[in-house]
Amino acid sequence: MVFVARIADYLRLIKFSHSVFALPFAFTAAIIAAGGIPAPDEIFWITVAMVGGRTGAMGMNRIADRKYDAMNPRTEGREIPRGVIKASEALLFTAAAFAFLLLAAYKLNPLCFKLAPVFIFILFAYSYTKRFTWLCHIVLGLALALAPLGAWIAIRGTFDPEILLLCFAVMFWVAGFDTLYGLQDLDFDRKQGLYSIPSVFGVHTSLWISRLFHVITVVLLLGLIPIFQLSGLYLVGVMIAAGLMLYEHMLVRPDDLSKLDMAFFNMNGYISIIVFVCTLFNYLLSA
Repeated sequence: MVFVARIADYLRLIKFSHSVFALPFAFTAAIIAAGGIPAPDEIFWITVAMVGGRTGAMGMNRIADRKYDAMNPRTEGREIPRGVIKASEALLFTAAAFAFLLLAAYKLNPLCFKLAPVFIFILFAYSYTKRFTWLCHIVLGLALALAPLGAWIAIRGTFDPEILLLCFAVMFWVAGFDTLYGLQDLDFDRKQGLYSIPSVFGVHTSLWISRLFHVITVVLLLGLIPIFQLSGLYLVGVMIAAGLMLYEHMLVRPDDLSKLDMAFFNMNGYISIIVFVCTLFNYLLSA
């Protein structure tokens, strides 16, 4: 029971349930790259790489932010500030996660392995961007955009510019919802001298910036249709995703941020899954 509880502590540390945000987009890229369902071993190692990369990134973020987390009422209950997990233990956990990412990249193909250190650097660097730039939301988006890029390279073994539309769509999608999420810490960030779109521009302007990011996301997702000859089923998926983003923004208003958690967790989880499912059936039904 102690072992199980310890595993649960580490899963909470890295918010394992949030993997639903990026993993479906990685599989979306893999399906497009393969023109259908990839080979089982490719799916397995892409999953290992994704879980390893995200786990390492979240572990690094918790280590880097432990001082601020301890001072912030919203985050003081996290595992490192409470002493449930020591920073040194989290560091070993993070190193092991990145090691699995490297192993998966090695198993996939030479280009994946060569690019893995660059990907790890970006995942590592994000944790410190809030100290000096409000573009931290874009950097987080870039980190998650590595998921579809990495999956594409895993299948094709080459870097091809046509997949960048999906990568940029993920980047702006993440930047949009992370801007909303940052509204919770606006006052704290200002007091601590931390940078974010909300702390620099305020609530009202931040909401409009987030909306702009999500409009760009939809346009980029639509741009994939002529490039990859995607069917109306994919279009339906994008339209549903756009509707969910609209609903997300309807839930969050300048004078009422009480529904922010619902907007962040529920809507964004649905968005990535819906785009993936519709892309999958686009290929299954056209085979």
